[in-house]
Amino acid sequence: MCGRIALFSPPSRLARLLEATLAAGLDPDQEPSWNVGPRQQLVAVSDREGARVLDRYRWGLIPSWAKDPAIANRLFNARGETVAAKPSFRAAFAKRPCVIPVDGFYEWDHRPGNHRQPHYFTRRDTQPIVLAGLYEHWSSSDEAVATCTVITTTPNTDMDGVHDRMPVVLELEDVTTWLDVAQYGPDERALLLRPARPGTLTHHGVGPAVGSIRNDGPSLIEPLETPPLF
Repeated sequence: MCGRIALFSPPSRLARLLEATLAAGLDPDQEPSWNVGPRQQLVAVSDREGARVLDRYRWGLIPSWAKDPAIANRLFNARGETVAAKPSFRAAFAKRPCVIPVDGFYEWDHRPGNHRQPHYFTRRDTQPIVLAGLYEHWSSSDEAVATCTVITTTPNTDMDGVHDRMPVVLELEDVTTWLDVAQYGPDERALLLRPARPGTLTHHGVGPAVGSIRNDGPSLIEPLETPPLF
């Protein structure tokens, strides 16, 4: 599961990294956050008529057929093993992939004796992490919203046993294959939904403040100097 993200790089930097243009109205220097949770705003790149565009999406997919937007509360992740077939995700997998650039993500260590210790994961090379995702547009008589989900897979050794899932991390050379549904078929794209190469990610323990979405700021990603007291 991936349920908490740090996103403090400005959209202008992320757009350059992914060779995308900024959507109209997207602030190139929007306010950073070190504690983004489901139902909050992420940015993602999608292919729009052959051009990559970086835009805002609310985290938690709402399929176009959904009657109740509360379904997003349980669709902020999609399992890579079933995403092509599960009704909630299969249309988006076939037609609406996106990539979600983030600076890092958090996972909580559930192993016995670790007291749900939060860990902050980043790329070892310090570049933003590019996550495989899907997006949808949903509307009702009162609301229209673009939403997204993060695809997960089995963990590699970088997770160090902290969690039994990890987000799908794409390398820049894989982004075109993931986004271009006209040129690349579902079987070829599904091959990308695998664990990252070992050594891609690194992590360290952080304080418990990240557990509350009300807390934010760069102090949340600072390494713990001593083990927390419980």
